[in-house]
Amino acid sequence: MLFSPETSFMLIFLLILLVIAFISIKIVPQQECWIIERLGKYNKMIEAGLHIIIPFIDVIAYKHSLKERAIDISEQAAITKDNVTLLIDGIIYVKITSAVDASYGVENPYYAVTQLAQTSMRSALGKLMMDNTFQTRELLNAQIVEAINEAASEWGIKCMRYEIRDIKPPANIVKSMETQVAAERQKRAAILESEGQRMSMINVAEGKKQEVVLNSEAMMTDQINKAQGEAQSIELVAKATADSISIIAGAISIDGGENAVALRIAEKYIEAFKSLAKTNNTMLIPSDTGNVSGIVSQILGTYSQIKKSTD
Repeated sequence: MLFSPETSFMLIFLLILLVIAFISIKIVPQQECWIIERLGKYNKMIEAGLHIIIPFIDVIAYKHSLKERAIDISEQAAITKDNVTLLIDGIIYVKITSAVDASYGVENPYYAVTQLAQTSMRSALGKLMMDNTFQTRELLNAQIVEAINEAASEWGIKCMRYEIRDIKPPANIVKSMETQVAAERQKRAAILESEGQRMSMINVAEGKKQEVVLNSEAMMTDQINKAQGEAQSIELVAKATADSISIIAGAISIDGGENAVALRIAEKYIEAFKSLAKTNNTMLIPSDTGNVSGIVSQILGTYSQIKKSTD
């Protein structure tokens, strides 16, 4: 049975419409993953791009975003190891790694992860003292991430990181902590002040010590200079005396020297009595003070005896 061209064209067109009616074209966006079920059973997973599914037989059961998602963890109470109740909240960053496990491993993967994060956070805080919770935030975050990933590995979702946003201790604990901080600051201030006073006293003592040393060195130098000056003066006087005695001795040894000595003695004798007349001192003097020649002869005789004894 042959069909006319018009009839053949209509039959082909109807066949195409029938195929299109039983075929559905789907476009999956980037960073998304869809789960296709056929007759109520998992069939395949389709990713970004153009895909063809059979209407009424294939059904898009789940659509998952593969992007990292931030989820707020609501504030909750947790008891530390030393029985202090803290209010703590945070934020968790999760990402679906297996769309199939996320679809069939748990009813709502994001809700399950947030609940797990809360329980893990309470468990981690229960192992720490209250003071350590503020100092070991990084360690606490790492412990919570490890606990979440260990339990959520079968859910096709992974915790990338967890951050504690705020830790609120009770009002009485806050007040005691503020008092402790104030006391610690006062302690540091007192220590710094005492250190400053100690350094000041040490500097003053060092200054006094250096002053005493410098004064003693100055006195020693002054005494040495005086002693050296006195020694030089005595040496010069002795030298001058020796030179004068040598000159006198040479003068006596020449002709007429003894007469010159006698004349000199007479002059000194007269000068002595002139000076005596000007003062009120009481002195014992010879009875024959007018006999100048006798006194001079007596002195020359004594000189002659000394000279004979030395020859």
